[in-house]
Amino acid sequence: MRIVRSLLFVFVMLVVSASSFAQIGISINIGPPALPVYEQPPCPAEGYIWTPGYWAWDNNAGEYYWVPGTWVLAPQPGFLWTPGWWGWGGGVFLFHVGYWGPHIGFYGGINYGFGYFGNGYEGGRWEGDHFFYNRTVNNVNVTNIHNVYNTTVINNTTVNRVSYNGGNGGINARPTPQEESYANERHVPPVAAQTQHEQAARSDPQQRESVNHGRPPVAATDRPGELKGSGAVPAKEAGAPYRAPTERGGTQPGHPQNAARPENSNVPRPPNASEHGGAQPGHPESNNVPRPPVPNHAKDLQPHERPAPPNTGNANLDKKYQQQQDKLYQKQEQDHQKLAQKQEQEHQKLEKQQANDAKKQQVEQKHQQQTQQMEQKHTQQQQHMQQKQQPASHPK
Repeated sequence: MRIVRSLLFVFVMLVVSASSFAQIGISINIGPPALPVYEQPPCPAEGYIWTPGYWAWDNNAGEYYWVPGTWVLAPQPGFLWTPGWWGWGGGVFLFHVGYWGPHIGFYGGINYGFGYFGNGYEGGRWEGDHFFYNRTVNNVNVTNIHNVYNTTVINNTTVNRVSYNGGNGGINARPTPQEESYANERHVPPVAAQTQHEQAARSDPQQRESVNHGRPPVAATDRPGELKGSGAVPAKEAGAPYRAPTERGGTQPGHPQNAARPENSNVPRPPNASEHGGAQPGHPESNNVPRPPVPNHAKDLQPHERPAPPNTGNANLDKKYQQQQDKLYQKQEQDHQKLAQKQEQEHQKLEKQQANDAKKQQVEQKHQQQTQQMEQKHTQQQQHMQQKQQPASHPK
């Protein structure tokens, strides 16, 4: 029975991964609390997009903690935020990491509010390089931001504070064909500011559900990572009467099941890295040892591990394969150096221009994307070479 359940779980994970439009970050056996009720802080400046708050899971603490909703500078004009979401499948709750892209994808039908009512986004739109805000669902000061409009939104979603899709008591929603097509578009993972924001929330004991019982002291912030000060907004109330984790089904707190990406938090690695065959050297898929996310800058990357020497039993073939490995290793190290030099030049240029914080954040987000995309490309190249160099099996 244990083997059958394991195979069933793997099957469900494969089905969900193929059709669920965002990489799976973690899975556990305890459902998240209801979404707290809170007010949206004012938008700090033009170009910032609202990213709703959500319950994240801390493997070390063995419980949920609240990541406040916040305004985040879009990584590039035209990109919108598809929120992450919890869904029930294969006997576990799965977290689907949010992403940036040209369209809003499926986010579980969860009503996060402020324009994210379970389907699409009603909070604003891009017109060229400028984002226009719908003031009926967003807190925007027209003295500072002039790109606004007013459109009444008819919310057909049942108003509740349920924070997950499927299962007992969850939202009953499935993606539309259009939302499924958006999953195949080019996506950008959460930017550095979002990763740091999540880490700041995880480091604050007051954000844990065992302390706040579903009513976090900081439910939203005007800027990512700033959980203190005037820009931090407390929850007005919990989204539903609080129930202890053991009453929400599953195993005891602190005993999550392993997921496709069992890091210590929901911080994602570059997308689709595992979809090209094989596990990445040194990553949890191969040895279950947690590894920190890819650095934001190329200069902080660790040198690649050299692959094991080929051993096909054919000395000439092994020599040829070793030359191919050495050539690829040298080329990837050159890529690291070139990107590191380019990023450093851009940093120096910003300092010389005395650029403002918004411009600096845009460049930091670009550097993070460049670094992650390069690492993803290198991983795929290594895996492709390893597959080509596998000794052929001959039937007896």
